[in-house]
Amino acid sequence: MDEQLKLKKASYHLWTFVTSKFISAFGSQVYAFAISLYILQLTGSATNFAINLICNILPRTVISPFVGYLVDNYSRKKIVIISQIITTLAIGSLLLISLTLGLSLLAIYITTCILSLTSTFSNLAFTSSISRLVDPNRIQRATSLNQMSISIAAIGSPAIGGVMYGVVSMPVFLMIFMVASALAVTLESTMDFNLFEKEEKKQATEMKEPILQSMKAGLSYMKRQPIIMSMIWLGLMINFLFGAFQVGYSYILIEIFEMDSEHFGMTEGIFAVGMLLLSIYMSARKEVRYPFLVSKRSMISIGGTMALFTLPLFIPFSYYSLFAYYLTLMFIFGGLVIMTNTPMQVMLQKKIEDEYKGRIFAILETMAIALTPIGMLLFGLLYDLFPAQWVLLTSSILSIITILFLARPSIVRKAHPELAKTHYKKAESHV
Repeated sequence: MDEQLKLKKASYHLWTFVTSKFISAFGSQVYAFAISLYILQLTGSATNFAINLICNILPRTVISPFVGYLVDNYSRKKIVIISQIITTLAIGSLLLISLTLGLSLLAIYITTCILSLTSTFSNLAFTSSISRLVDPNRIQRATSLNQMSISIAAIGSPAIGGVMYGVVSMPVFLMIFMVASALAVTLESTMDFNLFEKEEKKQATEMKEPILQSMKAGLSYMKRQPIIMSMIWLGLMINFLFGAFQVGYSYILIEIFEMDSEHFGMTEGIFAVGMLLLSIYMSARKEVRYPFLVSKRSMISIGGTMALFTLPLFIPFSYYSLFAYYLTLMFIFGGLVIMTNTPMQVMLQKKIEDEYKGRIFAILETMAIALTPIGMLLFGLLYDLFPAQWVLLTSSILSIITILFLARPSIVRKAHPELAKTHYKKAESHV
Protein backbone atom coordinates (compact mmCIF):
# COMPACT_ATOMS: atom_id res chain seq x y z
CA MET A 1 0.00 0.00 0.00
CA ASP A 2 1.22 3.50 -0.84
CA GLU A 3 2.76 5.27 2.20
CA GLN A 4 0.51 8.31 1.80
CA LEU A 5 -2.56 6.10 1.64
CA LYS A 6 -1.43 4.23 4.77
CA LEU A 7 -1.05 7.50 6.70
CA LYS A 8 -4.52 8.57 5.54
CA LYS A 9 -5.94 5.24 6.69
CA ALA A 10 -4.08 5.64 10.00
CA SER A 11 -5.79 9.03 10.51
CA TYR A 12 -9.14 7.33 9.91
CA HIS A 13 -8.18 4.63 12.44
CA LEU A 14 -7.23 7.25 15.00
CA TRP A 15 -10.67 8.82 15.08
CA THR A 16 -12.64 5.61 14.48
CA PHE A 17 -10.79 3.91 17.34
CA VAL A 18 -11.49 6.82 19.71
CA THR A 19 -15.16 7.11 18.67
CA SER A 20 -15.70 3.36 19.02
CA LYS A 21 -14.07 3.28 22.47
CA PHE A 22 -16.10 6.31 23.61
CA ILE A 23 -19.40 4.81 22.45
CA SER A 24 -18.74 1.44 24.10
CA ALA A 25 -17.29 3.00 27.29
CA PHE A 26 -20.22 5.41 27.62
CA GLY A 27 -22.80 2.68 27.09
CA SER A 28 -20.99 0.34 29.47
CA GLN A 29 -20.71 2.95 32.25
CA VAL A 30 -24.34 4.07 31.96
CA TYR A 31 -25.33 0.39 32.14
CA ALA A 32 -23.06 -0.26 35.16
CA PHE A 33 -24.49 2.80 36.93
CA ALA A 34 -28.08 1.72 36.28
CA ILE A 35 -27.50 -1.93 37.24
CA SER A 36 -25.79 -0.89 40.50
CA LEU A 37 -28.73 1.31 41.48
CA TYR A 38 -31.19 -1.37 40.38
CA ILE A 39 -29.54 -4.08 42.54
CA LEU A 40 -29.42 -1.81 45.60
CA GLN A 41 -33.01 -0.66 45.04
CA LEU A 42 -34.27 -4.21 44.41
CA THR A 43 -32.52 -5.93 47.34
CA GLY A 44 -31.11 -3.19 49.58
CA SER A 45 -28.16 -5.55 50.07
CA ALA A 46 -24.51 -4.52 49.86
CA THR A 47 -23.64 -8.23 49.55
CA ASN A 48 -25.63 -8.58 46.32
CA PHE A 49 -23.94 -5.45 45.02
CA ALA A 50 -20.51 -6.92 45.93
CA ILE A 51 -21.33 -10.20 44.15
CA ASN A 52 -21.96 -8.22 40.96
CA LEU A 53 -18.52 -6.58 41.36
CA ILE A 54 -16.94 -10.03 41.82
CA CYS A 55 -18.70 -11.22 38.66
CA ASN A 56 -16.93 -8.37 36.86
CA ILE A 57 -13.44 -8.88 38.36
CA LEU A 58 -13.07 -12.68 38.72
CA PRO A 59 -13.64 -13.75 35.07
CA ARG A 60 -11.12 -11.14 33.86
CA THR A 61 -8.49 -12.36 36.32
CA VAL A 62 -8.91 -16.02 35.33
CA ILE A 63 -9.21 -15.62 31.55
CA SER A 64 -6.62 -12.88 30.76
CA PRO A 65 -3.57 -15.16 30.24
CA PHE A 66 -5.53 -17.32 27.75
CA VAL A 67 -6.85 -14.24 25.97
CA GLY A 68 -3.26 -13.01 25.58
CA TYR A 69 -2.38 -16.25 23.77
CA LEU A 70 -5.38 -15.93 21.41
CA VAL A 71 -4.63 -12.26 20.69
CA ASP A 72 -1.04 -13.13 19.68
CA ASN A 73 -2.00 -16.12 17.54
CA TYR A 74 -5.31 -15.24 15.87
CA SER A 75 -6.91 -12.33 14.02
CA ARG A 76 -7.21 -9.40 16.42
CA LYS A 77 -9.91 -7.81 14.29
CA LYS A 78 -12.06 -10.96 14.49
CA ILE A 79 -11.53 -11.12 18.26
CA VAL A 80 -12.66 -7.49 18.69
CA ILE A 81 -15.71 -7.85 16.43
CA ILE A 82 -16.86 -11.24 17.83
CA SER A 83 -16.46 -9.90 21.39
CA GLN A 84 -18.55 -6.82 20.60
CA ILE A 85 -21.23 -8.92 18.87
CA ILE A 86 -21.46 -11.23 21.91
CA THR A 87 -21.74 -8.11 24.12
CA THR A 88 -24.64 -6.87 21.97
CA LEU A 89 -26.37 -10.27 22.10
CA ALA A 90 -25.88 -10.58 25.88
CA ILE A 91 -27.49 -7.18 26.48
CA GLY A 92 -30.24 -8.04 23.98
CA SER A 93 -30.94 -11.28 25.87
CA LEU A 94 -31.11 -9.41 29.20
CA LEU A 95 -33.47 -6.90 27.56
CA LEU A 96 -35.69 -9.76 26.35
CA ILE A 97 -35.73 -11.32 29.84
CA SER A 98 -36.64 -7.97 31.42
CA LEU A 99 -39.57 -7.53 29.01
CA THR A 100 -40.91 -11.08 29.39
CA LEU A 101 -39.95 -12.66 32.72
CA GLY A 102 -38.65 -9.61 34.58
CA LEU A 103 -35.06 -9.03 35.67
CA SER A 104 -33.58 -11.41 38.22
CA LEU A 105 -30.28 -11.26 40.09
CA LEU A 106 -29.13 -14.49 38.42
CA ALA A 107 -29.69 -13.02 34.93
CA ILE A 108 -27.80 -9.86 35.92
CA TYR A 109 -24.87 -11.84 37.37
CA ILE A 110 -24.59 -14.08 34.28
CA THR A 111 -24.70 -11.03 31.99
CA THR A 112 -22.04 -9.26 34.07
CA CYS A 113 -19.77 -12.33 33.76
CA ILE A 114 -20.27 -12.44 29.97
CA LEU A 115 -19.58 -8.70 29.64
CA SER A 116 -16.45 -9.06 31.77
CA LEU A 117 -15.15 -11.78 29.44
CA THR A 118 -15.98 -9.95 26.20
CA SER A 119 -14.47 -6.67 27.42
CA THR A 120 -11.25 -8.55 28.32
CA PHE A 121 -11.01 -9.98 24.79
CA SER A 122 -11.83 -6.64 23.15
CA ASN A 123 -9.58 -4.45 25.33
CA LEU A 124 -6.52 -6.72 25.06
CA ALA A 125 -6.92 -7.10 21.30
CA PHE A 126 -7.26 -3.33 20.86
CA THR A 127 -4.37 -2.49 23.21
CA SER A 128 -2.11 -4.96 21.41
CA SER A 129 -3.08 -3.53 18.01
CA ILE A 130 -2.42 0.20 18.50
CA SER A 131 1.02 -0.03 16.85
CA ARG A 132 -0.61 -1.76 13.86
CA LEU A 133 -3.51 0.68 13.55
CA VAL A 134 -1.52 3.95 13.56
CA ASP A 135 1.97 5.00 12.48
CA PRO A 136 4.73 5.11 15.16
CA ASN A 137 4.67 8.92 15.35
CA ARG A 138 1.03 8.93 16.49
CA ILE A 139 1.05 6.15 19.10
CA GLN A 140 1.15 8.73 21.92
CA ARG A 141 -1.73 10.63 20.33
CA ALA A 142 -3.82 7.45 19.95
CA THR A 143 -3.14 6.48 23.57
CA SER A 144 -4.02 9.98 24.82
CA LEU A 145 -7.20 10.22 22.76
CA ASN A 146 -8.26 6.82 24.06
CA GLN A 147 -7.77 8.06 27.64
CA MET A 148 -9.67 11.23 26.73
CA SER A 149 -12.70 9.30 25.43
CA ILE A 150 -12.76 7.17 28.61
CA SER A 151 -12.51 10.34 30.76
CA ILE A 152 -15.40 12.04 28.93
CA ALA A 153 -17.51 8.89 29.39
CA ALA A 154 -16.56 8.80 33.09
CA ILE A 155 -17.63 12.44 33.54
CA GLY A 156 -20.86 12.27 31.55
CA SER A 157 -22.24 8.81 32.24
CA PRO A 158 -23.04 9.19 36.00
CA ALA A 159 -24.76 12.52 35.39
CA ILE A 160 -26.78 11.28 32.41
CA GLY A 161 -27.40 7.90 34.06
CA GLY A 162 -28.61 9.59 37.26
CA VAL A 163 -31.09 11.79 35.36
CA MET A 164 -32.31 8.93 33.16
CA TYR A 165 -32.72 6.46 36.04
CA GLY A 166 -35.47 8.58 37.52
CA VAL A 167 -37.19 9.07 34.15
CA VAL A 168 -36.88 5.90 32.07
CA SER A 169 -37.19 2.17 32.80
CA MET A 170 -34.43 -0.44 32.95
CA PRO A 171 -35.31 -1.82 29.47
CA VAL A 172 -34.54 1.64 28.03
CA PHE A 173 -31.10 1.57 29.68
CA LEU A 174 -30.46 -1.86 28.18
CA MET A 175 -31.65 -0.66 24.77
CA ILE A 176 -29.19 2.27 24.90
CA PHE A 177 -26.28 -0.03 25.73
CA MET A 178 -27.27 -2.49 23.00
CA VAL A 179 -27.45 0.26 20.36
CA ALA A 180 -24.09 1.67 21.54
CA SER A 181 -22.51 -1.78 21.27
CA ALA A 182 -23.95 -2.32 17.78
CA LEU A 183 -22.56 1.06 16.65
CA ALA A 184 -19.14 0.11 18.03
CA VAL A 185 -19.21 -3.17 16.00
CA THR A 186 -20.04 -1.24 12.84
CA LEU A 187 -17.11 1.16 13.30
CA GLU A 188 -14.62 -1.56 14.25
CA SER A 189 -15.51 -3.64 11.17
CA THR A 190 -14.15 -0.85 8.91
CA MET A 191 -10.65 -0.89 10.47
CA ASP A 192 -7.53 -2.62 9.11
CA PHE A 193 -5.81 -4.20 12.13
CA ASN A 194 -2.74 -5.15 10.06
CA LEU A 195 -2.06 -1.77 8.44
CA PHE A 196 1.41 -1.37 9.99
CA GLU A 197 2.18 -5.04 10.62
CA LYS A 198 5.70 -6.01 9.53
CA GLU A 199 5.93 -8.76 6.91
CA GLU A 200 8.28 -10.96 8.97
CA LYS A 201 5.91 -10.73 11.95
CA LYS A 202 2.99 -11.67 9.72
CA GLN A 203 4.79 -14.83 8.61
CA ALA A 204 5.81 -15.66 12.20
CA THR A 205 2.24 -15.50 13.50
CA GLU A 206 1.12 -18.05 10.88
CA MET A 207 3.00 -20.78 12.84
CA LYS A 208 0.99 -21.17 16.02
CA GLU A 209 2.55 -22.65 19.17
CA PRO A 210 0.62 -24.85 21.64
CA ILE A 211 -0.97 -22.68 24.32
CA LEU A 212 1.27 -23.69 27.26
CA GLN A 213 4.44 -23.36 25.18
CA SER A 214 3.25 -19.99 23.92
CA MET A 215 2.55 -18.69 27.43
CA LYS A 216 5.98 -19.91 28.62
CA ALA A 217 7.56 -18.14 25.64
CA GLY A 218 5.76 -14.93 26.68
CA LEU A 219 7.12 -15.20 30.24
CA SER A 220 10.63 -15.96 28.95
CA TYR A 221 10.49 -12.96 26.63
CA MET A 222 9.38 -10.72 29.49
CA LYS A 223 12.24 -11.92 31.72
CA ARG A 224 14.77 -11.10 28.99
CA GLN A 225 13.60 -7.46 28.87
CA PRO A 226 14.88 -5.67 32.03
CA ILE A 227 13.17 -2.39 31.17
CA ILE A 228 9.81 -4.05 30.58
CA MET A 229 10.25 -6.00 33.83
CA SER A 230 11.01 -2.76 35.71
CA MET A 231 7.93 -1.09 34.22
CA ILE A 232 5.75 -4.09 35.11
CA TRP A 233 7.02 -4.24 38.70
CA LEU A 234 6.54 -0.48 39.02
CA GLY A 235 2.95 -0.75 37.81
CA LEU A 236 2.17 -3.70 40.09
CA MET A 237 3.66 -2.20 43.26
CA ILE A 238 2.04 1.20 42.69
CA ASN A 239 -1.33 -0.49 41.97
CA PHE A 240 -1.03 -2.43 45.22
CA LEU A 241 -0.05 0.60 47.33
CA PHE A 242 -2.70 2.69 45.55
CA GLY A 243 -5.26 0.54 47.40
CA ALA A 244 -4.52 2.71 50.44
CA PHE A 245 -5.76 5.74 48.53
CA GLN A 246 -8.77 4.00 46.95
CA VAL A 247 -10.05 2.90 50.36
CA GLY A 248 -8.76 5.83 52.42
CA TYR A 249 -10.04 8.62 50.18
CA SER A 250 -13.70 7.67 50.60
CA TYR A 251 -13.20 6.73 54.25
CA ILE A 252 -11.55 10.06 55.14
CA LEU A 253 -14.01 12.29 53.30
CA ILE A 254 -17.24 10.48 54.17
CA GLU A 255 -16.59 8.85 57.55
CA ILE A 256 -14.12 11.23 59.18
CA PHE A 257 -15.07 14.61 57.65
CA GLU A 258 -18.73 13.71 56.91
CA MET A 259 -18.65 15.47 53.55
CA ASP A 260 -22.01 15.85 51.76
CA SER A 261 -22.57 13.21 49.08
CA GLU A 262 -23.02 15.99 46.49
CA HIS A 263 -19.63 17.52 47.31
CA PHE A 264 -17.99 14.11 47.48
CA GLY A 265 -19.35 13.34 44.00
CA MET A 266 -17.89 16.60 42.71
CA THR A 267 -14.42 15.67 44.00
CA GLU A 268 -14.70 12.37 42.11
CA GLY A 269 -15.90 14.18 38.99
CA ILE A 270 -13.01 16.66 39.03
CA PHE A 271 -10.61 13.69 38.99
CA ALA A 272 -12.01 12.70 35.57
CA VAL A 273 -11.76 16.36 34.44
CA GLY A 274 -8.05 16.36 35.35
CA MET A 275 -7.60 13.18 33.33
CA LEU A 276 -9.49 14.67 30.40
CA LEU A 277 -7.50 17.92 30.23
CA LEU A 278 -4.14 16.16 30.48
CA SER A 279 -5.25 13.66 27.82
CA ILE A 280 -6.06 16.56 25.50
CA TYR A 281 -2.65 18.10 26.24
CA MET A 282 -0.80 14.80 25.64
CA SER A 283 -2.66 14.21 22.37
CA ALA A 284 -1.71 17.67 21.07
CA ARG A 285 1.97 17.83 22.14
CA LYS A 286 4.84 15.99 20.46
CA GLU A 287 5.90 12.64 21.88
CA VAL A 288 7.86 12.99 25.11
CA ARG A 289 11.59 12.48 24.63
CA TYR A 290 12.23 10.43 27.78
CA PRO A 291 8.95 8.62 28.61
CA PHE A 292 10.41 6.52 31.45
CA LEU A 293 11.66 9.69 33.18
CA VAL A 294 8.31 11.43 32.75
CA SER A 295 6.46 8.46 34.25
CA LYS A 296 8.96 8.24 37.11
CA ARG A 297 8.54 11.89 38.05
CA SER A 298 4.74 11.66 37.74
CA MET A 299 4.62 8.57 39.99
CA ILE A 300 6.76 10.34 42.61
CA SER A 301 4.32 13.28 42.39
CA ILE A 302 1.39 10.88 42.88
CA GLY A 303 3.08 9.56 46.03
CA GLY A 304 3.54 13.15 47.27
CA THR A 305 -0.09 14.01 46.45
CA MET A 306 -1.27 10.97 48.45
CA ALA A 307 0.69 12.33 51.43
CA LEU A 308 -0.99 15.74 51.02
CA PHE A 309 -4.40 14.06 51.41
CA THR A 310 -3.55 13.55 55.08
CA LEU A 311 -2.86 17.25 55.81
CA PRO A 312 -6.41 18.12 57.00
CA LEU A 313 -6.12 15.25 59.50
CA PHE A 314 -3.24 17.11 61.16
CA ILE A 315 -4.33 20.74 60.60
CA PRO A 316 -7.99 21.86 61.09
CA PHE A 317 -9.78 23.12 57.95
CA SER A 318 -13.17 24.80 57.66
CA TYR A 319 -15.73 22.72 55.72
CA TYR A 320 -15.55 24.68 52.46
CA SER A 321 -11.76 25.04 52.68
CA LEU A 322 -11.65 21.28 53.06
CA PHE A 323 -13.90 20.82 50.03
CA ALA A 324 -11.80 23.22 47.91
CA TYR A 325 -8.56 21.56 49.08
CA TYR A 326 -9.67 18.04 48.10
CA LEU A 327 -11.20 19.32 44.87
CA THR A 328 -7.81 20.78 43.90
CA LEU A 329 -5.89 17.66 44.91
CA MET A 330 -8.21 15.34 42.95
CA PHE A 331 -7.85 17.51 39.84
CA ILE A 332 -4.04 17.31 40.13
CA PHE A 333 -4.26 13.59 40.86
CA GLY A 334 -6.26 12.94 37.68
CA GLY A 335 -3.70 14.81 35.59
CA LEU A 336 -0.79 12.94 37.17
CA VAL A 337 -2.40 9.56 36.41
CA ILE A 338 -2.42 10.46 32.69
CA MET A 339 1.14 11.83 32.86
CA THR A 340 2.20 8.48 34.33
CA ASN A 341 0.17 6.10 32.16
CA THR A 342 0.45 7.64 28.70
CA PRO A 343 4.27 7.70 28.34
CA MET A 344 4.46 4.25 29.95
CA GLN A 345 1.89 2.80 27.53
CA VAL A 346 3.58 4.41 24.53
CA MET A 347 6.94 2.98 25.61
CA LEU A 348 5.45 -0.50 26.10
CA GLN A 349 3.86 -0.29 22.63
CA LYS A 350 7.27 0.46 21.12
CA LYS A 351 9.43 -1.82 23.31
CA ILE A 352 7.35 -5.02 23.15
CA GLU A 353 7.61 -6.99 19.92
CA ASP A 354 4.25 -7.25 18.21
CA GLU A 355 3.91 -11.04 18.45
CA TYR A 356 4.27 -10.89 22.25
CA LYS A 357 2.02 -7.91 23.01
CA GLY A 358 -1.14 -9.87 23.75
CA ARG A 359 0.59 -12.13 26.28
CA ILE A 360 2.56 -9.33 27.98
CA PHE A 361 -0.46 -7.00 28.30
CA ALA A 362 -2.51 -9.98 29.55
CA ILE A 363 0.07 -10.74 32.26
CA LEU A 364 0.02 -7.06 33.26
CA GLU A 365 -3.78 -6.98 33.47
CA THR A 366 -4.02 -10.26 35.39
CA MET A 367 -1.47 -9.27 38.02
CA ALA A 368 -2.85 -5.73 38.38
CA ILE A 369 -6.43 -6.97 38.78
CA ALA A 370 -5.33 -9.65 41.24
CA LEU A 371 -3.30 -7.25 43.40
CA THR A 372 -5.86 -4.42 43.48
CA PRO A 373 -8.57 -6.23 45.55
CA ILE A 374 -5.85 -7.72 47.79
CA GLY A 375 -4.49 -4.22 48.41
CA MET A 376 -7.97 -2.81 49.05
CA LEU A 377 -8.79 -5.63 51.50
CA LEU A 378 -5.47 -5.23 53.36
CA PHE A 379 -5.73 -1.46 53.62
CA GLY A 380 -9.40 -1.72 54.59
CA LEU A 381 -8.32 -3.79 57.61
CA LEU A 382 -5.48 -1.36 58.40
CA TYR A 383 -7.89 1.62 58.37
CA ASP A 384 -9.98 -0.20 60.97
CA LEU A 385 -6.93 -0.80 63.18
CA PHE A 386 -4.86 2.39 62.82
CA PRO A 387 -5.47 6.15 62.36
CA ALA A 388 -6.21 6.94 58.71
CA GLN A 389 -3.49 9.57 58.34
CA TRP A 390 -0.72 7.15 59.30
CA VAL A 391 -1.94 4.38 56.98
CA LEU A 392 -2.12 6.73 53.98
CA LEU A 393 1.11 8.54 54.85
CA THR A 394 3.01 5.25 55.26
CA SER A 395 1.66 4.02 51.92
CA SER A 396 2.71 7.24 50.13
CA ILE A 397 6.24 7.04 51.60
CA LEU A 398 6.54 3.35 50.62
CA SER A 399 5.36 4.15 47.08
CA ILE A 400 8.02 6.89 46.68
CA ILE A 401 10.76 4.57 48.02
CA THR A 402 9.59 1.82 45.63
CA ILE A 403 9.69 4.21 42.65
CA LEU A 404 13.14 5.53 43.54
CA PHE A 405 14.44 1.95 43.75
CA LEU A 406 12.72 0.39 40.70
CA ALA A 407 13.33 3.49 38.54
CA ARG A 408 16.83 4.31 39.81
CA PRO A 409 19.23 6.20 37.47
CA SER A 410 20.88 3.01 36.17
CA ILE A 411 17.45 1.65 35.05
CA VAL A 412 16.55 4.98 33.44
CA ARG A 413 19.80 4.93 31.47
CA LYS A 414 18.96 1.40 30.26
CA ALA A 415 15.56 2.65 29.14
CA HIS A 416 17.19 5.61 27.40
CA PRO A 417 20.71 4.56 26.34
CA GLU A 418 21.22 7.94 24.68
CA LEU A 419 21.48 9.45 28.15
CA ALA A 420 25.10 9.74 29.27
CA LYS A 421 25.65 9.35 33.01
CA THR A 422 26.88 12.92 33.34
CA HIS A 423 23.81 14.27 31.54
CA TYR A 424 21.20 12.37 33.57
CA LYS A 425 20.31 15.22 35.93
CA LYS A 426 20.21 17.69 33.06
CA ALA A 427 17.86 15.40 31.15
CA GLU A 428 15.52 15.15 34.15
CA SER A 429 14.86 18.86 33.87
CA HIS A 430 14.15 18.71 30.13
CA VAL A 431 11.77 15.78 29.76
